[in-house]
Amino acid sequence: MERLIKKRAILVIALILGLIAAGCGGAQEDTEKSSSAEPKEPYKIGAIFDISGPGSSLGVPERDTVNMIVDKINEDGGIDGHPIELIMLDNKSNETEAALAAKSLIQKDVLAIIGCSTSGTTLAMLEGIQQAEIPLVSAAASIRIVEPVNERKWVFKTAQSDSLVADKVAAYLKSQGLTKIAFASMNNAFGDSGKVEFEKAAAREGIEIVATEKFEQNDTIMTSQLTNIKKANPQAVLAWAIPPSASSFTTNYKQMGLTMPLIHSHGIGNKTFIELAGDAADGVVFPAGKLLVAEGLPNDDPQKQVLVEYATEFEAKYGPRNTFGGHAWDALQIVLSAVEKAGPDRAKIRDEIERTTNFVGISGVFNMSPEDHNGLGLDSMVMVKISGDQWEPVD
Repeated sequence: MERLIKKRAILVIALILGLIAAGCGGAQEDTEKSSSAEPKEPYKIGAIFDISGPGSSLGVPERDTVNMIVDKINEDGGIDGHPIELIMLDNKSNETEAALAAKSLIQKDVLAIIGCSTSGTTLAMLEGIQQAEIPLVSAAASIRIVEPVNERKWVFKTAQSDSLVADKVAAYLKSQGLTKIAFASMNNAFGDSGKVEFEKAAAREGIEIVATEKFEQNDTIMTSQLTNIKKANPQAVLAWAIPPSASSFTTNYKQMGLTMPLIHSHGIGNKTFIELAGDAADGVVFPAGKLLVAEGLPNDDPQKQVLVEYATEFEAKYGPRNTFGGHAWDALQIVLSAVEKAGPDRAKIRDEIERTTNFVGISGVFNMSPEDHNGLGLDSMVMVKISGDQWEPVD
């Protein structure tokens, strides 16, 4: 009897120990599961756009586009489990503010920076970017942002370079038999760079520039400039600006009764230009990325699906599409693709951006290289005509 009691006691003790062990094992397993489920460290990306000030018609859609992308990626679990921490700053369309914003982001140890919206604000950041050795992908146009490449190792951009735009416009003018041109531009880095590049393109195409005029980015009255242009009797006028001054120039153009064709640069690729210029915008022709006429592209165009999907998503949340939001889409997607491949290493991210090939974006199909930090060709643009408040491709 005593043996039986002892045997039962041993069995009870064994059972209790087994239950305790199972409980501990389960607790350990739960702890391991809990530990493995802990969120990974976020990848910090900086963005600087001209959200307020004269460049806001570019910066606002760029801000909205970037927020839209980051929200979607984070909802889907981030990059390999790492959420994207976006640090967005407004440079107020001011070059000093842009340089200070870049310094702030560098101190916050972001992996890369996208922006700015305009050439002047981007150029103001480059010295600090190069010294800090942090990848920058700009959404602005001036070719000086990425050239000479040996002095811009850490800098890339997604907007079509003004050199490409100038070539596109010059070829269009020649095809229309318009060889005597007046040129008017904003008095800033964007306008100055455009003037230099168009002068080169015009010389190659045998186009004569019979008058050149400048205006400030906030000017609303360009009577004196247009009077001088009218006296020069050009066959067409090319304006190189962004809203609001681009719209004011166009309004003044119609008010003064000028009837020769008015061509603009790619700086007017949004509905803000049309809204501000009103009826005067009707008939204006300009070069732009394919986004504005995406639905009319042939089905075999490699960009069509990407363009239509972006346009649909953006317009559902923020209103009419524009090419500037597309530049930001390209910049962030290229950076995130590089981060996914390289991990949180600035130098490796830079190298991956430079190796970007056949990337189908909004502004074109990108092929970066050590010799080309923009990666776009003339086929990234089409000539567009404003008809009423709509964009139409020029045949």
